[in-house]
Amino acid sequence: MAPWALAALALLAAGAAALAIAWRALPDASGLARRFPATTALVEQRRAEAARQGRPFHPALRPVGLERISPRLAEAVVLAEDASFFGHGGFDWQEIRNAAEQNLRAGRTVRGASTLSQQLAKNLWLGTERTWTRKAREALLAMKLERALAKRRILALYLNVAEWGDGVFGAEAASLRWFGVPAAELSAAQAAALAAMLPAPRRASLGPAPPWLARRARKVLGLLRQARKIGEDEYLAAAAELERLLGAPPAPPGAAGDDEPPPEDEPVEGAPVPPPDPR
Repeated sequence: MAPWALAALALLAAGAAALAIAWRALPDASGLARRFPATTALVEQRRAEAARQGRPFHPALRPVGLERISPRLAEAVVLAEDASFFGHGGFDWQEIRNAAEQNLRAGRTVRGASTLSQQLAKNLWLGTERTWTRKAREALLAMKLERALAKRRILALYLNVAEWGDGVFGAEAASLRWFGVPAAELSAAQAAALAAMLPAPRRASLGPAPPWLARRARKVLGLLRQARKIGEDEYLAAAAELERLLGAPPAPPGAAGDDEPPPEDEPVEGAPVPPPDPR
């Protein structure tokens, strides 16, 4: 065998061994099949950030089963964040390709392609550090989640640990803090607003909403109608309700505006805070 072929085989073997070691060293996801985590890496990261800034941090985590979360929110989040969620094995290769092409044209990162499984892995175990090592671990953990858990369980976990404001984690806490209702009672308009916040929840606000959030929320509500999750009558009522929630001027007809939020992982000084829980 040629020396180059031997070298290639040696590299492949070393890579496979390193991958196997990394796989075994990462957390086991099977324990999440029947329980919700008491905390997450993202919660602890936010706690440490608050401590460095000398401000209090009292995270609101209220885990509930998927049956106690409005289907409208689950549908809105999937459509907004990972439309192929129920059809892929942890990675949306077409979305990855589309994002790569768009980022290449722009000369910078303007679009991500993380699936809900990848986002869940990041929230649970990794935090928001932006390194290639973290992305590699995120990919392996997403595979672990997909192997160990059913899709509906992954979705339930994601909805219960996602960040929806400063110290607000999970759909139940978010629903109570933003709208004063439990997650089971969210309307289509409220669900669209919450789903639109996910890329930058600590930079979100309502009444008025920043332009990026208003555009995203209107787009998400349109996706619910387009996917036939809501009918025309419900859409029209929800559109009117959404405008009241946003408190932002509608975009001119034909305006394409940018619905990308400002970078979420940069330090947030004086971040908008959701209204207090009225209960």
